[in-house]
Amino acid sequence: MALVTTKEMFAKALVSDYAIGAFNVNNMEIVQGIVDAAKIEQAPLILQVSAGARKYARPAYLLKLVEAAIEDTGLDICLHLDHGEDFDICKKCVDDGFTSVMVDGSKHPFEENIALTKQVVEYAHAHGVVVEAELGKLAGVEDSISVDERSAKFTDPAEAQEFVERTGVDSLAIAIGTSHGAYKFKGDPYLDFDRLKEIHSLIPETPLVLHGASTVLKEFVDRCNEYGGQIPGAQGVPEEMIREATKYGICKVNIDTDLRLAMTAEVRRFLIESPSEFDPRKYLGPARDAIQRMVQHKIRDVLNASNTL
Repeated sequence: MALVTTKEMFAKALVSDYAIGAFNVNNMEIVQGIVDAAKIEQAPLILQVSAGARKYARPAYLLKLVEAAIEDTGLDICLHLDHGEDFDICKKCVDDGFTSVMVDGSKHPFEENIALTKQVVEYAHAHGVVVEAELGKLAGVEDSISVDERSAKFTDPAEAQEFVERTGVDSLAIAIGTSHGAYKFKGDPYLDFDRLKEIHSLIPETPLVLHGASTVLKEFVDRCNEYGGQIPGAQGVPEEMIREATKYGICKVNIDTDLRLAMTAEVRRFLIESPSEFDPRKYLGPARDAIQRMVQHKIRDVLNASNTL
């Protein structure tokens, strides 16, 4: 049981039809719900921290929470920085003890993205840390990430091959139609599987990553709406599309929005039904349980990763 990189996780997933869930964490209850689910399902696990979560929860607290989760469950866990926007934050996370970092240079021109990614790769690899990069731009909003539809850009397969060869990056996040947040599609859901297949054929040994992959479970959207604060028009990625993507090199699937919805739905329900209650344990406990149920569903029914340790 230890903090580990994704190398062995991805090597196994790359030759199988399953993916590893990468779940965003912000506090103790979220960490506990996720790791309890992974323990029950006997699945590999990536806990990831965005820049916003790092600022909110503070790096030392997050690291100790993950260390406690490892000790409590006996699981090997990868601790990953999600969407590091520059070299400095990637370096800080490497120095803090993260085992994986993502450098997101997708907003930069191709050559600048390569230069930034190479800089992070050189530093991280020298410290035994793996690196994820991004090529192409996902639409949507999540924490400090905000890209409108007109600025979104699907990943070019030939550029993906050149990018990996020139940077030495360990995994690559690609844009094939997903987006951040709860509003992923205005019309019918669409992922460009032909593009995914071509990318995978050009770089078959590179694990691919799907960001913006929450399925926006109707159960939790409906509960949020029922207990106040409407979330109209929310639409996630259909689960069958996620399962299909794992057949073509997708080894890591990022999930954040569904965690937020599960937690918020339970907190809203409890406070509406018990308005005189003021003990945080009374509503954070059910929220933690909702996260556990949701993550088990993702691991078992969407990612097909149960019993793969």
